[in-house]
Amino acid sequence: MQPILLIGIGNEYRSDDAVGLLVARALQARRLPHTRTIEATGEGTALLETWKGADNVILVDAVTSQAPAGTVYQLDAQRGPISPSLFALSTHAFSVAEAVELARALGDLPQRLLIYGITGKQFVAGMGLSPEVERAAHEVVEDIARLVQSWLQNEWR
Repeated sequence: MQPILLIGIGNEYRSDDAVGLLVARALQARRLPHTRTIEATGEGTALLETWKGADNVILVDAVTSQAPAGTVYQLDAQRGPISPSLFALSTHAFSVAEAVELARALGDLPQRLLIYGITGKQFVAGMGLSPEVERAAHEVVEDIARLVQSWLQNEWR
């Protein structure tokens, strides 16, 4: 069985932008079976290479939205397009949403690509998450741990 690829995206020196990295580190510390964890900057073309050949991918990143800080979005790339507005604060010209849509157009989407977007509050220089985002990160870690177990038991929720 191919490992489930867990990708945490962010910049740990831009406050809440680090949430994907911190979720990835927490999941790696749990040593979930049949998983491989990668930290990434979120640059779109690099993401295409990172998940190339993977069947099951879970990606976590900070997003921007009108929702309160700490709001969690769970997006299934197989169910439709990913809104580029959620990834508007990307430090790269080619965002997560654009990488997903390019992979879709090329027929290179993983069989399962689930994206967790956590609404950030602050994206300024500095380290540490805002309290709302930190709480959401812990919830996402628990959710992903359950999801991995489900996938390993061949159940898709």
